[in-house]
Amino acid sequence: MNSFSPLSRIGLNRLWHSRFVRNVVTVASGAFGAQVITMAFAPFITRVYGPEAFGLLGTFMAIVTVAIPIAAFGYPIAIVLPKEDRDALVLVRISVYLSILVSLLTAALIWAGGNSIVSIFGAQPIRDYLLMIPLAMLFANWVQIAQQWLIRKKSFSVVARNAVGHSLILNTAKSLGYMHPSAALLITLTILSNALHTATLFLKARKLHKVERPVKDQIQHTVLMEIIIKYKDFPLYRAPQNFINAVSQSFPVFMLAALFGPVAAGFYTLANMVMGVPSNLVGKAVNDVFYPKIVEANHCGENLHRQIMNATIMLLGISAVPFGLVALFGPWLFGAVFGSSWTTSGDYARWLALFFLFNFINKPAVAAVPVLGIQRGLLFYELLSTGSKLLGLFIGFYWLNSELWAIALFSVAGATAYIAMIIWILHRAK
Repeated sequence: MNSFSPLSRIGLNRLWHSRFVRNVVTVASGAFGAQVITMAFAPFITRVYGPEAFGLLGTFMAIVTVAIPIAAFGYPIAIVLPKEDRDALVLVRISVYLSILVSLLTAALIWAGGNSIVSIFGAQPIRDYLLMIPLAMLFANWVQIAQQWLIRKKSFSVVARNAVGHSLILNTAKSLGYMHPSAALLITLTILSNALHTATLFLKARKLHKVERPVKDQIQHTVLMEIIIKYKDFPLYRAPQNFINAVSQSFPVFMLAALFGPVAAGFYTLANMVMGVPSNLVGKAVNDVFYPKIVEANHCGENLHRQIMNATIMLLGISAVPFGLVALFGPWLFGAVFGSSWTTSGDYARWLALFFLFNFINKPAVAAVPVLGIQRGLLFYELLSTGSKLLGLFIGFYWLNSELWAIALFSVAGATAYIAMIIWILHRAK
């Protein structure tokens, strides 16, 4: 026992002084603060707005989530990769241009075919707000662009502080909706807060990382097409993969809204939001820090397999207990925290706990995909994974005629696919 304690202290001391761990803690602290604020406001907000308003917000955001991956063709994810800032800034410019173009095209499509979109997604009550979808897409992409640049420059504390500020502003604004609670207000506030988040991140990035004049001159003479071709894997494979993944994540909301109404979609939206907290909290922090770390490790010829494995095991160790508690006591927990009218969300959350557990621990594997050069393989995987999840949904909805069974089969299929992906990427990392 006495010999174990000094060794333990040495191990903990090395762990704490690890730059990777400290960076994860920095980013996670911002995500943690943002999620604490969101969850602190949630019991009040759920009682003010009710399941129907949440369902309509969930339907709107599900449409936006599906559209986001194609808005900049996946190029924002590539901003971290180049060795030279010059090339990274060209990627920033390409991403901004593409996001504006695609948002304008989306607005034209909605203007021409809004009725069809409403019918497909069962979203009649948000008909008047469909033209806000392009704005939501644009701001979401610009947030991603600014964050990727700050991550490239290792300004993790800036990302963390802005995450907290964004959450505080959004949830404070939502809480004021008790005077006129409606889905329209939730949607409008969400878009406005993202616009503010975008402006704050870009201004901070510009202030902290001023581009020298010679680099600007080089950018002027850099042919954009060269960079577009060099990172063509992102629009060819990563953007479609993210799009398919977003469809599979959003499809339960679409199905519930269309077949069972906005109240059922609202129950799922809350369950999905709560169970996604670990991914938004620690999982995203690990991904943001692990991505540039493994890029650098690859440049230095280090052992990628060991780094992916260690990070995956670390995430499994910290997530098994909280997800297990929800799986056991979901309905009681949701009823106690959010109000008795939300116990159905707890039933959904029991199954989503399995899905999000493996969604959470696969972050290091996903971050390693661009480095390993297997984005085409990830696209094929995503097709198979999404097919299995959608099959589970259809069996539950149409054969068993049960929204709960649909969510259960969706979750089991998703968890199985995540396990397979982790094994595959670890094998390729060798």
